[in-house]
Amino acid sequence: MRQPETVAPVAGPAPRLIGIVNITEDSFSDGGRYLAPADAVAHALQLRTDGADIIELGPAASHPGSRPVDAAEQRRRLSPVLDRLAAEGIPVSVDTLHPQVQRFAIAQGAAYLNDIQGFPDPAIYPALAASACQLIVMHSVQRTGPATRVVTEPAGIPERIGQFFSRRLAALEAAGIGRDRIVIDPGLGYFLGSNPEPSLAVLAGITRLKETLGLPVLVSPSRKSFLRTITGKDAPHSGAATLAAEIFAAWQGADYIRTHDVAAIRDALTVLGALAFSPSP
Repeated sequence: MRQPETVAPVAGPAPRLIGIVNITEDSFSDGGRYLAPADAVAHALQLRTDGADIIELGPAASHPGSRPVDAAEQRRRLSPVLDRLAAEGIPVSVDTLHPQVQRFAIAQGAAYLNDIQGFPDPAIYPALAASACQLIVMHSVQRTGPATRVVTEPAGIPERIGQFFSRRLAALEAAGIGRDRIVIDPGLGYFLGSNPEPSLAVLAGITRLKETLGLPVLVSPSRKSFLRTITGKDAPHSGAATLAAEIFAAWQGADYIRTHDVAAIRDALTVLGALAFSPSP
């Protein structure tokens, strides 16, 4: 397996942490655990205690083989949890590719919208422009729908990512959505390919991506397929691999890290910061 190019570490502010709460039956690592509103709220509050800056609610899974969830069911799953967290003043992100659910999330006080397709539907642009939501615009090789299993050549990934964001950002800006409201996510895991090399290349290229586009970058290596391929460990046992990828991403300048285990990365970043700024003996 070809190794990613070496990139010099970047010192800077610690990334903001997004704690994942999957309100689903079939998420690959925690499906069914937080489907009940009370369980989802309790988990979200624990993630906040652990140090999450933002809580992301996912009402439908997007891994290969995940079951479709219609907009009405997504709204039903989201409503009590989003209402409670918004009432607590907790910044909430909603992870959905359905424009109807995005409109609902805006009306219910979501602070962020995360679309794995990168907001491809111009019909939603006026509502996005009129809102105050930050938009997490994600790239994937699939372009539409959930992730699929495809093998991709890592050498072509930077060009794909550049072309995608060039077109999509131009469309969003033309619709009146300012760049100051946009966060970009280059995708990882199955969203880049079933082979690990594209994900490794993207993590190694975070600094260059930030410099090229001049926008904050979000990454989410947490429990992703490429880590499981490299280590041979399944999702519940991929904590150490996840933490290594997250620390590398932070060291390369990632602005947001989306994660299942907020406590681990928060503690790791605290120690990393202490080491980086400690005086030499």
